Amino acid sequence: MKQEITGQKQKGLLRSTGIVSVFTLMSRVLGLVRDVVVANMFGAGAGADAFFVAFKIPNFFRRLFAEGAFSQAFVPVLSEYRAQRDLAEVRLLISYTSGTLGGVLIAGTIFCVVFAPAVTYLFAPGFHDTQGKFDLAADMLRLTFPYLLLISLTAFLGSILNSYGKFAIPAFTPVILNIVLISFAIFISPLMDPPILSLAWGVLASGVIQLVFQMPFIKQVNLLVRPSWGWSDPGVKRILALMVPALFGVSVAQINLLLDTVLASFLENGSISWLYYSDRLMELPLGVFGIAIATVILPSLSRKHSTKSSESFSGTLDWAVRMVLLIGLPASLALVLLAKPMLITLFQYGEFAPSDVDKASMSLQAYSLGLLAFMVIKVLAPGYFARQDTKTPVSVGIKALVVNMVLNLALIIPLAHVGLALATSLSAALNAALLYLGLRKEGVYQPQAGWAIYLLRLAAAAGLMIALILWMDRDVSEWLSWGWEERVWQLAQVVVLGLLSYVGTLLILGMRPRDLLTKPGID
Repeated sequence: MKQEITGQKQKGLLRSTGIVSVFTLMSRVLGLVRDVVVANMFGAGAGADAFFVAFKIPNFFRRLFAEGAFSQAFVPVLSEYRAQRDLAEVRLLISYTSGTLGGVLIAGTIFCVVFAPAVTYLFAPGFHDTQGKFDLAADMLRLTFPYLLLISLTAFLGSILNSYGKFAIPAFTPVILNIVLISFAIFISPLMDPPILSLAWGVLASGVIQLVFQMPFIKQVNLLVRPSWGWSDPGVKRILALMVPALFGVSVAQINLLLDTVLASFLENGSISWLYYSDRLMELPLGVFGIAIATVILPSLSRKHSTKSSESFSGTLDWAVRMVLLIGLPASLALVLLAKPMLITLFQYGEFAPSDVDKASMSLQAYSLGLLAFMVIKVLAPGYFARQDTKTPVSVGIKALVVNMVLNLALIIPLAHVGLALATSLSAALNAALLYLGLRKEGVYQPQAGWAIYLLRLAAAAGLMIALILWMDRDVSEWLSWGWEERVWQLAQVVVLGLLSYVGTLLILGMRPRDLLTKPGID
């Protein structure tokens, strides 16, 4: 009976992860389409660099506060309220939290819009020597920064829906951003001077649409309440107390990426764009699988902690780690081996030159070396935040951040933008290792039986996949000579056959789909 219940729970997690992954995949694919359109129309020059900085600044704060520290602090408190209090108290918590969050964000947005040049200088000081580039970035920031307010409230509503087991709508919402940006790039940019300014307007419009889109679904669960200022509310105080230290613990990767942007602003034109495009490809598997699994397990871990289910808590973490290794290992290897073919197939058209492919491929390979670490961080961090422990991730985050800064300064001179990407990956590896050791030391996570044979199977499958990809891959000159149809066909063949070899090897070595549905070690 215990085995059956465990299998049902893991099956539920897998189903929820699948739902989130499907919609996240849709969003990421559309995101790639968006990037292809932007690369084709605007290239990787000064205008593109200016937009990516103007877009990255509010996105940084969104991931830091809304999707990072805030959600990690809010979901455990909301889960506890659901388990121990009535609906009226849950609604009151949401009212006070939304009012307080909205008030702080409105004040911050007004400040940053008024002082946009100063904020631009803070995040891209290297732009200041190129006046046109700096002014364009500041002008676009005035349009993109209100997106932080809108998307943070959207993420807040999404956290509520996730806590109530409704994962599909929050996972689908980012699709709207990509649809709007593609539309603005194609249809609005010819009407603007400079044309790239249309992307900033698109960011603002998408924020409004995403927020309005989620409201009817919040109403369906009877939690659409009027925001109220509640700084002194005990629930809000607890969220804030958990959130402040979590800013470092959960978002070190984002801080590292932002440091890359700051330092890259001093490098040659195109450096920020090369890092952006390579980061976007690396984030495809990270978002589709790593973040999807983390999104699903946080409410589950929070409930297990509230009900004192320590064995089930550890089993859920173990399942999550195995899943990200299963998916992240081949994804990381494929990105390293196929960096140039992917970039050529997706971006090397119009204004995006072959030299841009060379530069972006090197930073993509450097980022890809840290993909597994990024994914492991995403699933280990909830093991702390679900227990409302923010002190440990803070300590880990600060150590990783310091290491990243040192490595940035050490590697930027010999390797330029590639050194920044490599430093980010190395610091992520340290972050993941320290989070893992902390969970083991506290006895919160106990790896289940079967890890040795599991890792051997993964290594064998990955080895065969590497050999097949190297055998099938063509010279870069051939990729450049093909049209987009032939590029897509050739890349699809390599990816599909590589994936089939990986999965086939795992099946031959005895791994079965049911292994993903039950706690490892239970036959």
